[in-house]
Amino acid sequence: MHEDLLLLDSIRLNFSAASLHVMNICIGFVMFGVALGIKWDQMKAIIMNPRKVIIGLASQFLVLPAVTFIAVIIFGNFLTPAVAFGMILVASCPGGNVSNFISSVAKANVPLSISLTAAGTVLAVIFTPLNFAFWGGLYSATSPYLRPIEIDPMDMFRTVIILLGIPVVLGIMFSQKFPKITEKIKKPIGTISMIFFIAFLLFAFKNNYYYFIKYINWILLIVFAHNGLALLSGYLFPALFGLNQIDRRTISIETGIQNSGLALVLLFNPRIFPEDLQMGGMAFIAAWWGIWHIISGLSLATFWGSFRKAEVAIEK
Repeated sequence: MHEDLLLLDSIRLNFSAASLHVMNICIGFVMFGVALGIKWDQMKAIIMNPRKVIIGLASQFLVLPAVTFIAVIIFGNFLTPAVAFGMILVASCPGGNVSNFISSVAKANVPLSISLTAAGTVLAVIFTPLNFAFWGGLYSATSPYLRPIEIDPMDMFRTVIILLGIPVVLGIMFSQKFPKITEKIKKPIGTISMIFFIAFLLFAFKNNYYYFIKYINWILLIVFAHNGLALLSGYLFPALFGLNQIDRRTISIETGIQNSGLALVLLFNPRIFPEDLQMGGMAFIAAWWGIWHIISGLSLATFWGSFRKAEVAIEK
């Protein structure tokens, strides 16, 4: 392991209490906007024909964390403990809110994408804390040099419920109560929330410019490989169940676009991760994921979208 990378975990990024409150508000606003697009009819459709959704959720909440853990064990000599934990934390989070838009660019199965986002957002209240507590605890137990990480799932449950559960419930209730207003504000809120979130990431980058420049070469490679693994596993896993190309692309996007903003909020919660833990690498992984998965997702979606046009032309 390069000596510069060894110093990464001891770094504490410049995030003030005020900036963290802003991040919490951004995440809540984003989730409220996502929930505006969730209809009860969609949930009924999932219940009536759940096979594809179950496969997609399994890819996201079971396969990705497991594959991430295996990768962390195999390439452990090239990772710091906090970087490894950051990969596990990101893999434990639900899909990002831009996955539906990216699926539309890819000419994928947008209704399936929306269903996966809706179900994944709700189930993340349970699976995000459990996945990180399980895989993170298992990783810390594999090395005698690591301090065992003891995550109280209840603390993470409470945080996830506040950040995801409450905004989602409010969003669904609002959309059912005021459907006409919802149709008018749904798209603007989605756009505004994305602008706010990107602006926050850029502001965080500005405040931690020195650290990012010093370590970005290592983090870029790690996130590039991890995100590629997520997209690949999300594409290959549904093939085991005979899903077609369009559905496989959709699940790949849902698996590779993670809510890294939620990971950052959880990371800077002292009730979950005590301040004496040296977790600088986790913050770098989560922060760069927030930028890179949009770049990789849109690039792959553009390729698939163009490829889909060619497929349709051939079919005609």
